[in-house]
Amino acid sequence: MQLPPLNYQHLYYFRMIVREGGVTRAAEKLGLSQSTLSAQLKDLEDCFETQLFRREGRQLRLTEVGQVALEYAEDIFDRGDELRAWLARGEKSSSERIQIGMTAPLSKVLQYEILHPLVMASRGQPRVTEAELPQLIEQLQKHQLDIVFTNTPPGELRNQNLDAHMIGEMPVYLVGRPPFKIPDKPFPKWLVDIPLFLPASPTSARMDFDAKLIRAGIRPRIQAEVDDTALLRMLALSGAGLALVPEIGVQFELKQRKLLRIEKVPGVKERFYAVTTHRKKLPPLIDEVIESARQALAKANEKMKKV
Repeated sequence: MQLPPLNYQHLYYFRMIVREGGVTRAAEKLGLSQSTLSAQLKDLEDCFETQLFRREGRQLRLTEVGQVALEYAEDIFDRGDELRAWLARGEKSSSERIQIGMTAPLSKVLQYEILHPLVMASRGQPRVTEAELPQLIEQLQKHQLDIVFTNTPPGELRNQNLDAHMIGEMPVYLVGRPPFKIPDKPFPKWLVDIPLFLPASPTSARMDFDAKLIRAGIRPRIQAEVDDTALLRMLALSGAGLALVPEIGVQFELKQRKLLRIEKVPGVKERFYAVTTHRKKLPPLIDEVIESARQALAKANEKMKKV
């Protein structure tokens, strides 16, 4: 079966109807009349020789073909957006460049391990932006960033046309300055009245830790909540309490025994993600960076076993 040539303007209108949740809002956004936009949609359906939507009450739902068409439309116009962003940045040279976002709670040691292979191989001319996850996600959607690394669970990203690639996980410890004697009680009951320094953002470790204490009926004594892993480390070194951190953030202090692993928190791990725009196939450089991050995290885990 040979279909007529595809009108990409019609495909763009179809994508806008999906994104705006209906013909009326899409027409307003596009500055078209509803009848004109409906006619353009009908032309696209005639081109495909099938319906792209089915009506359920007052709502339009994608058919199976409509869902496939949307995935292709997103890829097509995302690539166009990337081209526009690339031209807007004035990057007309043949060299590759990668824009990386890092969330503040992410350990600087891990950030270094991710960037180090790129720098040593003179690959990608990485430019790093550190900010809160919502701000980085917004920049990613605007194609101002190519990839975002975070230890905050990114939640439901498919609705935002984004993908979260898990790059690994790491044990989480309560660490403190020696000497520290654990009270003669099982964990987590011995935490009662112990001053704690915890991550402020809802990282995977913080969420799991909170859930564990809630199930145990324990209200922790929180001295401070901070996002910077380096500051958590310094607070633990002060001796004023215990800090909840992934091993990689305190590996040097553990090795020098300036800090001790007071408790490996059971059932709690820090999980790390790379977030990208949704595509059928990622560009080779982004794939390379994700794989490099996985290897860096695995290497860090192996190194920590020797500490």
